[in-house]
Amino acid sequence: METADTTPHARPTDRDGTPPGPPAAGPRLALELLVHGVGGTTAQQMLGDPRVQLITGDATAACYRRTADVDAEQRPDDYHGEPVREAYCWSNLTSGNGARALWLILLPFMVANLAHWMRPAAPPDHKAQRIYDVLVRILALTLTVLLTAAACEVALDLTAWQCAGSAYCVAGKSWLGFLSPAHGGWWSAPGRRLVLASAVPLLLVGLLWWLSHRTWSAYESASPPPRRPGATRDLPADERTALGLDGFWYGRRLVGRLRAAHTAAGVLTIAAALLVATARTDRHGGAGTALAFTGQGLTALVVLLAATTLVIVWRTARSEAARDDESDLLIVRALPYAALAVLALTAVHTAWARPGADSAGPLPGAGTFGGIAVLQGALVLALAVTAGFLQRAAHSTARTALRGMAGPAVALLSCALGGVLTGGVAERFADWLDRGATPGQAYAPMAGPPVLLSWQASVIPALLVVVAVVAALAAVRATVVRDRIAKDIPGLYDPKERPDAWRTKRIATVIARAGLTDAAPVLVAATAVVTLVLGAGAVAGAWLTGHAPGRATDHAAPVVHAAAATAEALGSWLMGAGVLLLVATGRRAYRDLSARRTIGILWDVGTFWPRAAHPFAPPCYAERAVPDLTWRMATWTERFDGRLVLSGHSQGSVLAAAAVWQLDPVTRSRVALLTYGCPLERLYGRWFPAYFGPLALAGLHRQMDDWRNLWRLTDPIGGPIRLVCEDGRRIDCGPLRDPLAFGRTLYHPLPAQILGHGDYQADPVFDKVRAELIARLGPADRHPRPVPAQGGSGRSPA
Repeated sequence: METADTTPHARPTDRDGTPPGPPAAGPRLALELLVHGVGGTTAQQMLGDPRVQLITGDATAACYRRTADVDAEQRPDDYHGEPVREAYCWSNLTSGNGARALWLILLPFMVANLAHWMRPAAPPDHKAQRIYDVLVRILALTLTVLLTAAACEVALDLTAWQCAGSAYCVAGKSWLGFLSPAHGGWWSAPGRRLVLASAVPLLLVGLLWWLSHRTWSAYESASPPPRRPGATRDLPADERTALGLDGFWYGRRLVGRLRAAHTAAGVLTIAAALLVATARTDRHGGAGTALAFTGQGLTALVVLLAATTLVIVWRTARSEAARDDESDLLIVRALPYAALAVLALTAVHTAWARPGADSAGPLPGAGTFGGIAVLQGALVLALAVTAGFLQRAAHSTARTALRGMAGPAVALLSCALGGVLTGGVAERFADWLDRGATPGQAYAPMAGPPVLLSWQASVIPALLVVVAVVAALAAVRATVVRDRIAKDIPGLYDPKERPDAWRTKRIATVIARAGLTDAAPVLVAATAVVTLVLGAGAVAGAWLTGHAPGRATDHAAPVVHAAAATAEALGSWLMGAGVLLLVATGRRAYRDLSARRTIGILWDVGTFWPRAAHPFAPPCYAERAVPDLTWRMATWTERFDGRLVLSGHSQGSVLAAAAVWQLDPVTRSRVALLTYGCPLERLYGRWFPAYFGPLALAGLHRQMDDWRNLWRLTDPIGGPIRLVCEDGRRIDCGPLRDPLAFGRTLYHPLPAQILGHGDYQADPVFDKVRAELIARLGPADRHPRPVPAQGGSGRSPA
C-alpha cells in the first residue's frame, strides 16, 4: 500500500505560504471530516484510495485527503452536491512507538484518574464538588506512595536488609556478596546497604517523572482555538457544559503542579523508609545523641515537606473556564528539589557508622502498608458519601451507572489493582530470594514481606470466585435473552428465505452477548463491594494476628487451617502471575507491532480524559486530538465560508462531539454530525453523566445543524443516543439489520458476515443517511446562520 505523501509542494499555496481561499463568487464547498475509532486505521482505508496526501498535521496526528482532492477549494464546480472528504488520523497518539509498553505499570493511576470524571451530574457550584475533587486527588497521591513503598519493600527490606544480612540467603548470589556482613566490606553495614538499595525506588520515581514530563510536553501543550467575544456567555445556562469551556483540554499547568507534588511524595517516602530503619538503633543502640538529634531534625523536615505536598495537592484544582497559563509558585517548583536534598542528607545520616547495628528481622516500618490500606478505605468511603450528596442534587439520574457510585467503586478498584501489582512483586521476589522457603518456619532465613501482603493475597481466590459467579450469571442471562429473541430474528428478513436454526441461533447469540455491556455496572459493583469487605478483613487479620493466614490458623480446625494455607499459597501465585502477565504483555508489545497496537486500543477508552487526579497516569490523547479537530473545523469554515459533516466512528464519535463543543456557537451551527458505533450515551453517558448526560447531549444537538446516529443490536460498544429532534425526528437511525442478509441469496451467494461494531459503511442505510445530511447542508451562504434558539428536547423511550 502506498504511504501518504507529506512533501510540502503537494499542497498549493499563496505567496504568503497559506492555502488559497475560495473564488470570489460561485458555489461553496462542503467538507466531510472523517474520524476513526479505537484501534485506528490508515488514511488510505478511510478515504478508499491508496493515493493520499497530508493536508495539515504531523506524523503523530494529521488530516489527509485523496491526491485528487488536494486543490478542491479552487474548483468547487467539480464537487456539486458532494463534499470534499478528509480523514483525521490520530492512532499514533495511543499506539505509536514501543515506549507505550511502559504505560502498563501506570494502570492503577489511570483507573484512579477515571474516578475523577465519574461524578454525578450535580450543579457545578455544588459544595460537594470541591470535596469530591480533593478526595480523589489525595487518594491518587496514596497510590504513588504505595508504589514507592513497594519498591522500598523489595529493594531495602527484602534485598538489602533481610537477604544481604543473611549468610544463607547471600550464598550463591554473587551480586549480593559485597553487601554481606561476612564480607566485612564498607558496604556491609546495614545503613550503607539501605542507602545503596534506595537507588532502586529513586530510579522508579525518576522513571515516572520522566514519562509524565515527556508526554506532558507532547500532549498537554495544544492550545484551544480563539473564540468570538462572548460566544460562550451567549449560550443558555442549561446548554453550557464543561466540555465546551476554553480550558477544558488544556491541563498543562495542572499536570505540572501535580507532577511536582507526586515526585516529592515518592522521594519523601524513600527518605522516611531510611529514617525509620535507623531510628530504633539511634534510640536504643547507644549510637550517640548527635545521630539521634540529626534523625529527629531530618524527620521534622520530611514531615514539613510532606505537609507542604499535601497542601499543594489539596489546593491544586482544574481551571477549565480559561487556559491555565499562570506560572507556578516558587514553592511548587522547588518542592521536588527540596525533597531530593532532604533525601541526600538522610542518606548521609543513614550511612553513618553505627557500631553493633544489625539487620535482624524485618525492616522497621512494615506497618506502613496497613496504614495506607486503611487510609485508602476511609477515602473511598468518604468519596461514596460525597457522591451520594452529588447524586441527590443531580439534574438527571436516569441510566446513571451504579446510581452515582461509579466513581467510588472505580477508585476502590484502582487501590485494589495497585495492591495486587505491588504485593505480587514483593511476594514473588521474596520467594525467589528465599529459594522457596516458607516465612515463619524455623529454618527460614528471611522474615519475608509484611504480613498484610500475605493476607491480601489470600483473599484473591475468594474475590475471583465472586467474579466468576457474576460472570456465570451474566452468561445464563445471555442464554435466556438469546432464546427469547431467537424467534424474532427470521421476521427481520425476507419471509421467503429458508429457515435456518443454526443461523438464527448465531445471530441471537451475538445480540445477547452485545447486550452484556449494559450489565457491566453489576460486575463492577459486585467486585467493589467484595473487595472492600475482603480488604477490611485482610487488614484486621494482619493486625490482630501478626502472622500470615497459614500460621495464624495453626491451632484452628484442620479444615480452616487447610483452607487458609491454600488460599495464601494460591493467592500469592495468582498475584505473581498477574504481574508476570503484565510484564510479558509489555515485553511483547515492545517487540511486536501488532501487539503494541492492541495495547494502544486498551488505552483509547481509559486515556480519553485529562490527567486531573494523577499526573503519572498515561497521557490524555484528547488534549491533542480535540484541539486539532476544533482548529481544523473553525479555520476551514471561516476561511472558505463553508459547512461540514463531521463523521465519527466509535471513539472517534466521542472525539467529534468533544470537538464540536469547543466550537463557538456560530461555527457550531454550520456543522452536522454523523456518528456510528457511538458509545456517547451507552458508555460515556452512563459512566460520566456530569459531562455526557442527557441534558448535555440535548444541548449539543440543539446547537448544531443536524445529528444522525447509526447503531446495531449486535454492537457491544455503540448504541442509541435516545434523543428526539424538535420536529419529532429521531437522531437515532436503527437498529440496523445485521447481518445484511439472513441466508444465501442472488446478491449474497455466501453467508453475510455479522459486522457488529465495524464496517458501518457496508450498510446501504449509511449512504442514505449521509446523503440526507449533505443535502441538508445545501449551498453555503455568504453569511453564517444565527445561533439556533433554545428549544425543547426530550429523550426517547429506551
